[in-house]
Amino acid sequence: MKVLDCRLLTGASRSSEYPRGGLPEVVFLGRSNVGKSSLINRLLGRSLARTSRTPGRTQQAHFYSVNDAVLFVDLPGYGYARVPAKVKAELAGIIETYLTARRPLAVAVLIVDARHEPSDLDLEMSRWLGGEGLPFQIVSTKMDKLSNNQRHASLSRTRRLSGREDIIPFSSQTGEGKRELWQAIDNRIASLRTTGTAGTPDTASRIPASHPEESPK
Repeated sequence: MKVLDCRLLTGASRSSEYPRGGLPEVVFLGRSNVGKSSLINRLLGRSLARTSRTPGRTQQAHFYSVNDAVLFVDLPGYGYARVPAKVKAELAGIIETYLTARRPLAVAVLIVDARHEPSDLDLEMSRWLGGEGLPFQIVSTKMDKLSNNQRHASLSRTRRLSGREDIIPFSSQTGEGKRELWQAIDNRIASLRTTGTAGTPDTASRIPASHPEESPK
């Protein structure tokens, strides 16, 4: 997809604040400080999503309109322990509210840090998405910070632990993986438009992001 226009529509803490209209949605998930906003900005080709060195800064579900044809949804990061328990519970609630809502979800982009082994929460989120029948794509970011040998080891480790082979290596700094991720997103959007249905998770199942976990540096 060639991005001609994009803008922030709204920030939402509850489902009643979500945009209406039924456009396909691409949601971005990951630990706090994994680089979700930087990845979104690289995909869009401009600095629209707010980035910060302080984990836990995103405290709403942010909806971005892309070409008036698709919505990007930036959810709060999960797993950061150095925030008050009340705030942590609120952030987990925002993630759970979105993921259990009946939204026209084309694909969930699950972002992991290539420098570290996928955390228990990352793997739980992957299993939860798969178990609920929600389409998702794992992206291993910050690849530019690794040597060639480290890249190979990191991708092999993520494939082994996640049980998936289609891991996309990505760098928000160099743009590596941008074309491949856009292709995966476009394919999922086309599939959603063809079938006219999106995944509808079981609202009774527990979202992994509600568990506490320290975010690695």
